Amino acid sequence: MQTNIDTLLGNQSSDTIHSASALTSLIKTEHNQNAFTHILTLFGQALTPYIVREILNKLSDVFEPSSLAFHHLSGVFGDDVIEIRGHSNSSDHTHINQLLSDVTQRFNVDAGIQKDRPSLSTPGLLVMDMDSTVIAIECIDEIAKLADVGEQVAEVTAKAMRGEIAFNDSLIHRVACLEGVPLAHLMAIRDSIPIMPGIQALISQLKQHGWKLAIASGGFTYFANYLKDRLGLDYAISNTLAIENDTLTGKVEGEIVNAQVKARTVDTLTEQWQISPSQTVAMGDGANDLDMMSHAALGVACHGKPLVNEKADVAIRVGSLHSMLYFLGR
Repeated sequence: MQTNIDTLLGNQSSDTIHSASALTSLIKTEHNQNAFTHILTLFGQALTPYIVREILNKLSDVFEPSSLAFHHLSGVFGDDVIEIRGHSNSSDHTHINQLLSDVTQRFNVDAGIQKDRPSLSTPGLLVMDMDSTVIAIECIDEIAKLADVGEQVAEVTAKAMRGEIAFNDSLIHRVACLEGVPLAHLMAIRDSIPIMPGIQALISQLKQHGWKLAIASGGFTYFANYLKDRLGLDYAISNTLAIENDTLTGKVEGEIVNAQVKARTVDTLTEQWQISPSQTVAMGDGANDLDMMSHAALGVACHGKPLVNEKADVAIRVGSLHSMLYFLGR
């Protein structure tokens, strides 16, 4: 295994190689570019041969590399992105993701192994969670803070995101705590909403290639519809807070958007927009996003809870939202 890695990377140390441009001279490809079953994608700031070599050594029991190349978006957003073609020696998804988690934590880079990848250049569908994915907050927790029930609601939110309690029950309980909150509180949160880094770059690239973009959220229409318009998305579905006299009643109107509804949204939009099922991506951070990930060709955990990182096809643990693009083929 070490000989194979050295053949690909050479024997230079990280003391002399510090950039993607320097890596270029080390990358060697085998004659048969089709002789691979999986692709390991590595991306981060200023990757070095040492980092790549150490990661490959760590993954040697589950992945056998055969060739290296730069991803077609390497450097576009300031990241080094390397594709390593090869063969997976394991079908234990949980074990593989644990190893990937270990190496990403050690080197502060991202990594994912895929058998099949959607193509950026072919129109597709991306369905995103909202809270802690598109935006850097859980809206219900922020409303609760203004209503002086923040700790009580945040604790239930955390349990729901970890999959410890049923989402419907948790939502009803949390929203009930918000009875009497004035609409002005929601407006204050909306106006200062922190959008996740990388979202504009992600949206821009996908739109250039004819992709459809949607939010499917267990959060609320007051924020999801606002983000749909602000970011120029094609669709949004979320929960509706009942309001009377500009005040929250503590109830949710209509069907609750839970994990099953999110998954159904992926299927419905795929059919509605005549997207190839192989061109669908779902991205989120919580346990209630796993169903929709399973209904998409590619499920991406984005700074997800441990369970989500373990179950998703790939995970963004370090990078920004635009990093999702690195898991797409040309």
